[in-house]
Amino acid sequence: MRKILISGASRGIGKAIALKLIEEGHCLSLGIRKKDKLINTPLDPKSHSPEKFVVHTYDATDRKSSKRWVENTVKTFKNIDTIIHCAGILKKTNLIFNDNEMQEIEDIWRVNVMGPWILTKDAWKYLSMSNSARIIVLVSMSGKRSKGNLASYSMSKFALMSLCQTMRNEGWSKGIRVTAICPGWVNTDMAKEINKFPKKDMIQTNDIANICSNLLVLPNSSVPFEIALNCILETTN
Repeated sequence: MRKILISGASRGIGKAIALKLIEEGHCLSLGIRKKDKLINTPLDPKSHSPEKFVVHTYDATDRKSSKRWVENTVKTFKNIDTIIHCAGILKKTNLIFNDNEMQEIEDIWRVNVMGPWILTKDAWKYLSMSNSARIIVLVSMSGKRSKGNLASYSMSKFALMSLCQTMRNEGWSKGIRVTAICPGWVNTDMAKEINKFPKKDMIQTNDIANICSNLLVLPNSSVPFEIALNCILETTN
């Protein structure tokens, strides 16, 4: 049984992962921007034991909310041995962007890069107490190649891949293992806003949840650093 932080768990990939892991008996602390989104859903705190299931307000752009989330989780679980970073935003941005898009670009950087960095930093001492801690980061195929009018998104995901490598290097001797999951188009609301690719041909959120479940039980000697998931032919791997 692991003690897990999951960001971005109110919908999409994060929600699917949370549902999978709570069924498997792990202790979950979910960080979301609006806690009321979980009312009357399978992730409603009222449906789960408060000793094993916590929902906390978390805003990746708020430096203090990360620290509060970690501290309050430790009060309940006594420790944290896993982080699954799912929070992220996606916006279309051309290389030659309009001046009024500057704030969107800054928001993407703060949420997609600084959010995971700060949350990992705040939880690092607790992860270091375990000899088999896990950090799973939902990156993207956009962190391996750039195409289309997604300049700011790709920029943030390339940076996030670099951050994953640094986390891996820094945590290796402490038993912390890092996995960057790099999916192509996933059947979520976020992808629907950007792409008209058929839903049935996209990667499904439950498949990513199954991958995360497997990563949590692998021994330190067999945890992959990068998992690329393709729903269309990619030339990068």
